Amino acid sequence: MNTEIELGVINTLKISRVSEPGLYLTALNEEEVLLPNTYITKEMQIDSTLNVFIYTDSEDRLVATTLTPHGYKNDFVSLEVVDTAKFGAFLDMGLPKDLLVPKNKQKSNFEIGDKKVIQIVEDEKTHRLIGTEKFELLKLDYKFSQNEEVEIIPYIKTPLGFKVIVNNKYPGLIYHNEIFEKIQIGDKKRAYVKLIREDGKIDISLQKIGAKKSDDNSQKVLSILKQKDGEVNFTYKSDAEDIKNTFHMSKKAFKSSLTKLLKDKKILLTETSIKAI
Repeated sequence: MNTEIELGVINTLKISRVSEPGLYLTALNEEEVLLPNTYITKEMQIDSTLNVFIYTDSEDRLVATTLTPHGYKNDFVSLEVVDTAKFGAFLDMGLPKDLLVPKNKQKSNFEIGDKKVIQIVEDEKTHRLIGTEKFELLKLDYKFSQNEEVEIIPYIKTPLGFKVIVNNKYPGLIYHNEIFEKIQIGDKKRAYVKLIREDGKIDISLQKIGAKKSDDNSQKVLSILKQKDGEVNFTYKSDAEDIKNTFHMSKKAFKSSLTKLLKDKKILLTETSIKAI
């Protein structure tokens, strides 16, 4: 149970009393917050505890909800722009109240329907949740090993590659020439640490580095064959772009995979196609 009510996260609070607008929930320090009637169920009883998300209503009062938002305080998330105004833009956070990204927290143009990667933070002046594109990522307090699996969120495309947020905290980069699948800004992905650079940033790979990579690629080829009823019109001579679009790997990796699968007698190769055995 929470010692005090905390904005922007899940709180465990005690149901303390019933009122006309809803139930009042209490932290250990006896601070109260309203859970509106909309979220009340028959199972909720006085003195029992409840897990709720805390945000602020239209009058900037703390309020509780049993809804699950699209993100929590300090999280990086991809949210859809649902409205714009001179002072900022509103993004769908999965709650009755949309999340404001003030103009001075924006780095790009916000249009209705856009998906934007932002960080959810607490505004120091109003003490309400807002979004910001002007976030800073940590660079010094992590210890990763090569091939360690991480979660990434691509947030901007650059001439070198895609800048990504690693494990919701750290800066990373995936180089264009190492990408063999479709990357969407804001989509969470599993990836692997390739290298930690001297500037504190992390080079990221979408595939494991080293010997296991060939095994992964071979399994990927077999998986595609299975999806295509055991045969695809590809060979060693197939176009590199076609290979990238279908198998999400380079032509070099594809040819190595075919050689391994032929050696393991898992495929047959004709003049025009690959067949699973």
